[in-house]
Amino acid sequence: MNFSEAFKLSSLLCRFSPDGKFLLRITVWSLCTKSVSYIKYPKACQQGVTFTRDGRYMALAERRDCKDYVSIFVCSDWQLLRHFDTDTQDLAGIEWAPNGCVLAAWDTCLEYKVLLYSLDGRLLSAYCAYEWSLGIKSVAWSPSSQFLAVGSYDGKVRLLNHVTWKMITEFGHPAAINNPKIVVYKEAEKGPRLGLGRLSFPPPRALAVPLSTSESKYEIASVPVSLQSLKPATDRANPRMGVGMLAFSADSYFLATRNDNVPNTVWVWDIQKLRLFVVLEQLAPVRSFLWDPQQPRLAICTGSSKVYLWSPAGCVSVQVPGEGDFPVLSLCWHSSGDSLALLSKDHFCLCFLDTEEGIHTALGQQDSQA
Repeated sequence: MNFSEAFKLSSLLCRFSPDGKFLLRITVWSLCTKSVSYIKYPKACQQGVTFTRDGRYMALAERRDCKDYVSIFVCSDWQLLRHFDTDTQDLAGIEWAPNGCVLAAWDTCLEYKVLLYSLDGRLLSAYCAYEWSLGIKSVAWSPSSQFLAVGSYDGKVRLLNHVTWKMITEFGHPAAINNPKIVVYKEAEKGPRLGLGRLSFPPPRALAVPLSTSESKYEIASVPVSLQSLKPATDRANPRMGVGMLAFSADSYFLATRNDNVPNTVWVWDIQKLRLFVVLEQLAPVRSFLWDPQQPRLAICTGSSKVYLWSPAGCVSVQVPGEGDFPVLSLCWHSSGDSLALLSKDHFCLCFLDTEEGIHTALGQQDSQA
């Protein structure tokens, strides 16, 4: 099947026309029975298809007669369970809560609106933070389904609770950190440890990396700290501003965010105490970050040949071994949390992590050598 490049990035089962301009239908292929099911009227939007975590239900955003709808299907036989219209001007995305009980739907960035629906299509609540400005940019559920984080173009994250669906707090992303209780890690370059006196020629294959490759490490900055920020071009489409990335840790204790006009920085928030916990400033813009599915450990990539790991115990920079340059553009955790898949433009590699005891030993050795 020939899919458009935009579809390949979305990881959704949507069929595009050969020129990639028209979305025709959703085609569902059963690898067990070889049966094929077709679903009409899917809407091409930011996130138009979402499955419950147990795989029982699928919600689909639709557009019919200039109006937005949501259809809920039973995945066992692809029968329609519910079909209802949404109070949106231009539905931008939908996302199931991890427990599968609530469906979040949000409107176009031109209107700030989050709608919460039950499994039977009832509107539970609607939330709007402000009007007459660019609105929602990202949405993320906590794994416990107790919180819904909404990232906005105003550079703030608003946290909604699952009881009243009201905002319990909001997190800002200032360009300067003044609180001495907040730990700020800054990536710093350091020269490669060549050890020329002990190298053979030609070097072994395992050491055949460019001599110009520089290592990096994290340093704890003393506050106040000014972060590298960009002035967004507000006269152009899709300005680089607002909270574009959100992710909860597996235990729902931490929330990681990136404000797009402070692109080199990852903010880690303590959800139990509802405060900023740690700030990590990289040398290059953050491309992606993802939490370990088993423990509070965050992996970060910036398009360099390094992967960065943070946990409450500290953070470390790891050079990807191999010949030549390997720019890490995205990453993916194994469900066990024991390994990472690192992806560049044309290649990928698997990164296997040591046991927890081995990591603490390595961190202790690195600290003693730093």
